[in-house]
Amino acid sequence: MLVLTITALLLALILLRIPIAFAILISGIVGLLALGGPADVIGVLMTIPQSAVSNNSLAAIPLFILMAQFVLHSGALSSLFDSAKVLVGRMRGGTAHAAVGAGAIFAAVSGSSTAAAATLAHTSTGELIRQGYDKRLSAGVVAAAGTLAAMIPPSVLLIFYAITAEAGVGPTLIAGIIPGLLVAVALVITITILITFNSSSAPRGEASTGREKFRSLAGLVPIAALFIIVVGLVFLGVTTATEAAAVGCLGALGLMLGKKKLTWANLTKSFAEALNSSIMILTIIMAAHVFGHFITESQVTPRLVDSLSALPIAPIVIVAIIAVGYLILGFFMDQMAIIALTVPVTLPVVTELGFDPIWFGIVVILLAEIGLITPPLGLNVFVVAQAARMPVEDVFRGSIPFVFAILAVGVLLFAFPQIVLILPEMMGSL
Repeated sequence: MLVLTITALLLALILLRIPIAFAILISGIVGLLALGGPADVIGVLMTIPQSAVSNNSLAAIPLFILMAQFVLHSGALSSLFDSAKVLVGRMRGGTAHAAVGAGAIFAAVSGSSTAAAATLAHTSTGELIRQGYDKRLSAGVVAAAGTLAAMIPPSVLLIFYAITAEAGVGPTLIAGIIPGLLVAVALVITITILITFNSSSAPRGEASTGREKFRSLAGLVPIAALFIIVVGLVFLGVTTATEAAAVGCLGALGLMLGKKKLTWANLTKSFAEALNSSIMILTIIMAAHVFGHFITESQVTPRLVDSLSALPIAPIVIVAIIAVGYLILGFFMDQMAIIALTVPVTLPVVTELGFDPIWFGIVVILLAEIGLITPPLGLNVFVVAQAARMPVEDVFRGSIPFVFAILAVGVLLFAFPQIVLILPEMMGSL
């Protein structure tokens, strides 16, 4: 009963727009006060926050964020969409497909869905509308393509899950590659279906010669090379994820130098933005560990494991119910907060039922990310609506078909878990 009361308090604080980290921390402190009194709270606050952020693997998060900022301020991303547009040529809906392709490539160096959506919105939404694409389709494509950054490494959300779940950061990052590419393919298929039923919603692209297509690769090669180096180092076991992130920072810094963007102003902006994001994430981690200590003290997790394990239904059905819960939570809560609050409770249940924690993490993040393009929060939708100067309602309507596309990939991962696990298992055999 106490756990339910504290959970209700947490939800109330979130609805009151208290910052997520402070809502989690306040709820955890209140719960610990109810269980053990002030002495217990003081003991936890003196030890837990410091130990929570002393994990060496956490260094990968600020490094990958800094890498993304270096790439962003290098100007290399500005040519992504144009290069992809040239490569797809005259095919109907080609520019929309190019937006998905640019989103996938940007995801490979971004790590943040919202940042990806914001960048894509400024570079491609207006161009799609200018070419005669349906406004809802244009905005929906860009909002959905932004979600790819949550799955394609180096995803900050995947690193956060790995640390919360005490799973390997490297294998978890690598596990996101195939599901991320499948989501991109699903978005492209959805665009094709929508255009087939309404050909007026998308014109043909502009023709380009073979020479122009070859030249357009120059806009893709630097980002692709950086992705291959960073992910390749982790996959081959040459470095840890943190070391690969450091290499990525150096590579991105070199990219700034090559693009003649290595200025004091760009460096200052990159470090400031990386610092702001890192502090926010680390604060959530500290607060989540305090709340997690309350959950541990309440003994709710072992009781939940015993109760669900004893149910006379198939384990896959139990996990499916948990997955639907994550889908619903994604409609109302920040994805990082969802992981911080729920994984310590749900993961023991899932592993006790015989499921792999890395597979579970990929499914959780895939489903939770749907909340970025669905009401009422839909952060990607609000970002795109602001950039495109469109009503939020129209962007939500344009995003709905892509929600079903991402859900279809989720069902596929449920039916064939090996899709997620094949690359991490290959890492172990190298």
